[in-house]
Amino acid sequence: MAEKVSGGSRGKPIRCRAAVCRKPGEPLVIEEIIVAPPMPHEVRIRIIYTSLCHSDLIFWKMKDFPGIFPRILGHEAIGVVESVGEDVNEVREGDTVIPTFMAECGECRDCKSTKSNLCSKLPFKVSHFMPRYGTSRFTDLNGEAIYHFLSVSSFSEYTVVDIAHVTKIDSGIPLTKAAGLLGCGVSTGVGAAWRTANVEPGSTVAIFGLGSIGLAVAEGARLCGATRIIGVDVNEDKFEVGKKFGLTDFVNAANSENKSASEVIIEMTDGGADYCFECVGMASVVQEAYACCRKGWGKTIVLGVDKPGSHVSIPSASILGTGKSLMGVLFGGLKPKSDIPILLNRYINKELQLDEFVTHEVTFEDINKAFDLLIEGKCLRCVICMNDQ
Repeated sequence: MAEKVSGGSRGKPIRCRAAVCRKPGEPLVIEEIIVAPPMPHEVRIRIIYTSLCHSDLIFWKMKDFPGIFPRILGHEAIGVVESVGEDVNEVREGDTVIPTFMAECGECRDCKSTKSNLCSKLPFKVSHFMPRYGTSRFTDLNGEAIYHFLSVSSFSEYTVVDIAHVTKIDSGIPLTKAAGLLGCGVSTGVGAAWRTANVEPGSTVAIFGLGSIGLAVAEGARLCGATRIIGVDVNEDKFEVGKKFGLTDFVNAANSENKSASEVIIEMTDGGADYCFECVGMASVVQEAYACCRKGWGKTIVLGVDKPGSHVSIPSASILGTGKSLMGVLFGGLKPKSDIPILLNRYINKELQLDEFVTHEVTFEDINKAFDLLIEGKCLRCVICMNDQ
């Protein structure tokens, strides 16, 4: 018998509400589901705040595998531990946590290295099951399985997450609406500038795509001391928004007087930007970013998620003869358990801007409005407040 509320629910299934994606591109359906108790190395979390990311939109619309339905989307959130499975020692009931799509087991060669955030014990993949067991913790009231998303599935009042995907938050840090953004978007952008590119003070940065990820890159570059941060987008309104995150210049990629954006940036910077970031998810934009990266030491970092099967084409002579580097990165190169607490402290100390990314809030019942806002380009992040918050 599933418990309706969390009191006395340890070790038992919980009956709660979730926003279930039943068919691609259709509005989410809020329905009652059953959330199984956590298995060994797993944690059951009561979600307090969650938010919508473009990755959720991509998989919401995806008709072919790895798109799969019914599914509970959502992977940016903050919540409280309701119960833990066996062999979980890092957290206990009542702890505030941020779940992440990236794992940090702390045991494998990659997790022990300062050079990688790609856990080899629980490698990143778009799985629809729990990472260790290949099974779901969600069922509908008819007993049919509901699939997971990016190891988080936060569009549910309760979810189950592997402990390697859970970062404990210090009890002295308030549980804020913006903190959950560190579960994906803001961490990805800030981390790309801070950890991956290692942006140096006084440098020049070019950012292609000024959505929340691109603006988070700007915020990271600002924190690193970059003196010129150039934003590239087709929407000039993004420049005004971006100024608060450190943007100093803007290039309209759709209106550059018969010049490509890369040509404009090369002229603006007398040879190219020291660091270029692709935050759109298009092979052609990767090529533009690489083209305006300065020869000799320039770095181009790819953060955007392109369509499956897309290819980037760069002349081999350009790779050999320019001394530039091109690399991709997941989660900004951050190790969740190690780096999220650092970013949270910078937020509490009013160094890192987080609240400024939250432009809208909706109740859980209105979660589909969050989709509309993001599709229409009207918000950076829309926080979804779960019940009784």
